[in-house]
Amino acid sequence: MTTTQQKQGNVVGIISMIFLFGMIAFVTNLATPIGVIWKNQVADSTFLGFLGNAMNFIAYLLIGIPAGKLLTKIGYKKTALTAIAVGLIGIFVQFLSSKAGDAGFYVYLAGAFIAGMCVCMLNTVVNPMLNTLAGGGNKGNQLIQTGGAFNSLLATITPIMVGAMIGEAAKAAISDVNPLLFIAMGVFALTFVILAFVPLKEIHKTDNVVYERSPWAFRHFVLGALAIFTYVGVEVGIPGMMIFWLSDSTAAGAGLPVETAVATGMAIAATYWFLMMVGRFVGGAIGGKVSSRAMMAAATGIATVLVLAAMFTPSTVQVSMPAFTGSSFIITQAPLSAMLLVLCGLCTSVLWGAIFNLATEGLGKYTPLASGIFMVGVCGGGILPLIQGWLADNAGYMTSYWVVVAGILYMLFYALVGSKNVNKDIKVD
Repeated sequence: MTTTQQKQGNVVGIISMIFLFGMIAFVTNLATPIGVIWKNQVADSTFLGFLGNAMNFIAYLLIGIPAGKLLTKIGYKKTALTAIAVGLIGIFVQFLSSKAGDAGFYVYLAGAFIAGMCVCMLNTVVNPMLNTLAGGGNKGNQLIQTGGAFNSLLATITPIMVGAMIGEAAKAAISDVNPLLFIAMGVFALTFVILAFVPLKEIHKTDNVVYERSPWAFRHFVLGALAIFTYVGVEVGIPGMMIFWLSDSTAAGAGLPVETAVATGMAIAATYWFLMMVGRFVGGAIGGKVSSRAMMAAATGIATVLVLAAMFTPSTVQVSMPAFTGSSFIITQAPLSAMLLVLCGLCTSVLWGAIFNLATEGLGKYTPLASGIFMVGVCGGGILPLIQGWLADNAGYMTSYWVVVAGILYMLFYALVGSKNVNKDIKVD
């Protein structure tokens, strides 16, 4: 293969992976806004409202390692195609929940779990592909941040679309979002056909590879997997809990009109995802010059201050803030705490790429296996918000953010200490 052909193949691979990055966000971010509907249909419980989100992420716990092994057996392209087919099934099952009567909630949870299997496998493919195609190091982080920007774009749009469809949560039914599910199924089917004909370079040859050790032998990888567990819990928990809080007309001091609370709350939460997109574009622009470690340390330090300030600011303190509607910004009255939490999007935006880059640096032939194990840690996006939901039901919405603070402080520790590779003596080629 000539150098020109190799570069063209890399470009095709990068574009394909960035698009799949967006699909991951679309599927994942359906869970929380749809959970608002089920909260009002099944029981007035934030814990139950987060169950769909939990099922989505718990799939990572069960599928992460098998996905990594699948990667070593059938390669990146076939794993991606398998993931897309599974995602189509997951969205279809969620659609069936609107036809299942009293059993609808349980059918929805099954669909959310199947969709979680899809995004787990996609993540297993996308992250090592982007990191390796860029050459690892700062450049690898830079490309993951760029892919993450497209991920955030879809993450921003999804809750807005759901909010526009359901109107007032107390009157909404799961069938109200069926048009969005139909669109999702169409996109999955089209993506499968296109990707089937796209030449995708296999970056890690797995034939006759002997694994003398395992990724677990690398301390910085083990601590990195735990950092991803806390990161995804934080990333999902900040805006997810904010949606429940602002959509709750009985929440003291939330101050949003009942008839527009859901749509406004989701628009405010969408602003968080919008800022994540902005932050990832910035991270992609400077990622080649600023180390992942420095970027992560700065982001977690600032996020700690913002979340603590939000927790201890009285919810009666209101400000005018922008809320993203999908096509433009509106200015709305909201608690100052909400604005502080929204600003955290700028901080969390760069953490995924930084953690993945630091945790897989220097793993060589162990990278495909490590990618699968790494995905197990993503289940934190279901477990930590579920703990938040329980705390919110029993101690209040703001108190639940202590879970977020604990997660951010651990990531700060990882950036400063835990991410150093102390196992360079292990052979990786």
